Amino acid sequence: MSEEVSLSNRQKRVPINTRKIRRAAEKILGALDFQGYELSVVIVDDSEITQLNRRYFHRSRPTNVISFPMAAEGPVALRSKVLGDVVISAETARRQAGEAGGKGEEEILFLLIHGILHLAGYDHEGPAGERRKMEAKEKELFSLLMRSSRRK
Repeated sequence: MSEEVSLSNRQKRVPINTRKIRRAAEKILGALDFQGYELSVVIVDDSEITQLNRRYFHRSRPTNVISFPMAAEGPVALRSKVLGDVVISAETARRQAGEAGGKGEEEILFLLIHGILHLAGYDHEGPAGERRKMEAKEKELFSLLMRSSRRK
């Protein structure tokens, strides 16, 4: 059974290669052994992610990525074949990439990895060991995506 990735680009300011993002999401899910799972990815602008950040986290500012898992507690893999939603601000991604001297498209891919890892139960806001584990997995998956994109 293959992964089911729904992707919606609801912003107009940053050019987005939706096909590449969808393929990357499928590759990430496969690498995490989430074959057959459903994922929704939504690309928004700073205004929309600020509204979400305010509503759900009481922070009145844009952020780069927000994950909404379907399961309230515990590993999602044990509860549902629907992982959840990853919402990425294309404007914040572009701005962060510029500050770091990188590319906006690569930053969006990195944020996609970050968001999916949150849905898979990884956390960087707790103990240092958990943060290191998540950072190592992010690097591993980003490397995988960069290698596969160079082969094409």
